[in-house]
Amino acid sequence: MNNGAEVREFLTSRRARVTPEQVGLPTGTNRRVKGLRRIEVATMAGVSIEYYTRMERGAISGASPEVLDSLAKVLRLDEAERAHLFDLAHAASPVARPPRRRNPQTWATHQSLHWVLDAVTAGPAFVRNGRMDLIAVNPLARAFYRDVYDMPGQPPNIARFTFLDSRARGFYPDWDLFAEMTVGILRTEAARDPHNKELHDLIGQLSTRCEEFRRRWSAHNVRHHGAGSKTFHHPVVGDLTLAYEGLEMAAEPGLTLTIYAAEPGSANEQALRLLASWAATEYGAPTPSASAKESTVELHHQ
Repeated sequence: MNNGAEVREFLTSRRARVTPEQVGLPTGTNRRVKGLRRIEVATMAGVSIEYYTRMERGAISGASPEVLDSLAKVLRLDEAERAHLFDLAHAASPVARPPRRRNPQTWATHQSLHWVLDAVTAGPAFVRNGRMDLIAVNPLARAFYRDVYDMPGQPPNIARFTFLDSRARGFYPDWDLFAEMTVGILRTEAARDPHNKELHDLIGQLSTRCEEFRRRWSAHNVRHHGAGSKTFHHPVVGDLTLAYEGLEMAAEPGLTLTIYAAEPGSANEQALRLLASWAATEYGAPTPSASAKESTVELHHQ
């Protein structure tokens, strides 16, 4: 990834998004730029126009946290965008060390992680990396993402499924929203881990094969993906609206544990129970009640 180009395009796109009215400046009638002028950003951020111009051209190495924070405020960056700006500055540093990341093709999951995932029996639970590879899953997540696992290529990858598999349009009723979320996650990870060859290979593949991805990637939007709700249409059990929580794994930087859950007593909970029964038939996976019983037996044996 060309860090200088990433910095230039990110700052330019964020500057174009802020209107003079939003920062208390007169609109005028002869403005020839979309959004703010460079000199306006520089003045409000407390830096010289020459310094800001160099930054916007990609020379961000050495920028202090105070300057970056001022820029974030002037450009009205949200939390994810502010973190992205700091990640780009860190990546530009000549002494920056690449973050420790696990290669999904060589990393062996700990048995205890599988125990933890299997202990979650009421909803899909899975571990993914910033590239959106599914690293480890519980039986319900395997059934939930059955179409992702049906795609050729390893490891199974949510981003590849979203943009390169026609079934994704049916699985995600609001496909545009999921597409934006997916690109935002990948864009965020590309700044966090700029030396990740597998990530760049995936981005290159998606850019080459999907115009929808290319268009969204060029917008330079980023996001933090922590909690909320999503709606799906599963080919086996139909519509599902599920809450989700994403937890960063402290012991494995770069990996996220995500758990989906349905509102108790709702039709969505019944649909997940039906999916668990289907998974037990299809994959020989234990149903929630069976898993709980087996866990109790094992505890008595310990």
